[in-house]
Amino acid sequence: MNRNTRVALICVGVFVLMVGASFAAVPLYRLFCQVTGFDGTTQRAVAAPERALDRTLNISFDTNVRGLPVTFEAEQVRQVVHVGEPTLAFFRVTNTSDHAVEATAAYNVVPEHAGPYFLKLQCFCFESQRIEPGQTLEFPVQYFIDETIETEPEGRGIRNVTLSYTFYPTQGFDPEADASSGAAPAPL
Repeated sequence: MNRNTRVALICVGVFVLMVGASFAAVPLYRLFCQVTGFDGTTQRAVAAPERALDRTLNISFDTNVRGLPVTFEAEQVRQVVHVGEPTLAFFRVTNTSDHAVEATAAYNVVPEHAGPYFLKLQCFCFESQRIEPGQTLEFPVQYFIDETIETEPEGRGIRNVTLSYTFYPTQGFDPEADASSGAAPAPL
């Protein structure tokens, strides 16, 4: 094998490696954020703590919609919660179109360094949702603030946390077909 062929094969190999890395980047970044709480990504929990602390935090809720004919809102704008206390928040979504939509919700918290302390036991955001035409669904979120927020330097100064959700279409939803059907666009 001559030198030019070897260089060409190396270039092709590097190209294939780069393309593969670009496709793997999003799932790997998502996994990294879920494991570490980076970028305001909340954590999942399997059990609630056995005790609540005296310290309270103000939790606010923010809802957004991208590319869907739905309305989406939190039933409460704000909650005051004790650290370690399992709490429920409810969200309501209404499909304003004449056809079913499939959607999922992306989520994060602000300030971003609150992510590792915000743990969810149950959330509609863990899986895709199907909403029939004209249907209104109520989704619960059960969460708590981990007590390590008291002992870790990054958590001690946190007093206010905003939990933000953005509903967006999952695979199979065609916003252009929706626009041509005459359905009213969702408020952004």
